[in-house]
Amino acid sequence: MMMSLGMFVFSLSTLAYQELQRQTDWRHPTTNRVGANPARQFVGKGEDTITMPGILLPELAGSAMSLDALRTMADTGKAYPLVEGTGRILGVWVIESISETRTLFFRDGAARRIEFSITLKRIDDSRVDMLGNILSTGLNILRRLF
Repeated sequence: MMMSLGMFVFSLSTLAYQELQRQTDWRHPTTNRVGANPARQFVGKGEDTITMPGILLPELAGSAMSLDALRTMADTGKAYPLVEGTGRILGVWVIESISETRTLFFRDGAARRIEFSITLKRIDDSRVDMLGNILSTGLNILRRLF
């Protein structure tokens, strides 16, 4: 297991990312002043974003259905805990976007190579109402896929 987002497990048999990029922002707005440089004030933490690009080769490892499962999770609008394979908890995240590019096709139109990128945004605050019931969401995903 490389990482899990809710009940979805990133691994070689599902969806393996090649990179994990994380960007964290802090907010320092400015106020213009006469005869002096603008004043800056720290007002708190900004966005926290993770981007995971990768390549899926369905013939060798992984499944295109994994991207469908993540899209179904994103359709709920819920947030999910993100946990590294080491056990490190990264917080609660929503799926902001998924992009894919399919190339090298079989005769039936199935792609041999799928490049993807998944963008997650952290939403940790006291908004427990956005945290999806992991069990019911997992069952809903399975129902839609099968």
